[in-house]
Amino acid sequence: MDPRDSALDPVAVAYVRALLRQKTRGQKMAPVLAAAAFAALCAISFATVMVLAPPTVTQHLPDDRLGGP
Repeated sequence: MDPRDSALDPVAVAYVRALLRQKTRGQKMAPVLAAAAFAALCAISFATVMVLAPPTVTQHLPDDRLGGP
């Protein structure tokens, strides 16, 4: 069948196809890079604090070792 003999309006068909076409949205990279930089900064600062922090005392010393009476 010849497309010129169709009962459908080609302008209307093109309009409907344009409405049904999926929209492509570009992703913004700035929020992604900001979140990755924040996570990296937090990880590096946490690792630095863990290395530089003095060890905690988990065992209580008796009074005779502290030089008490």
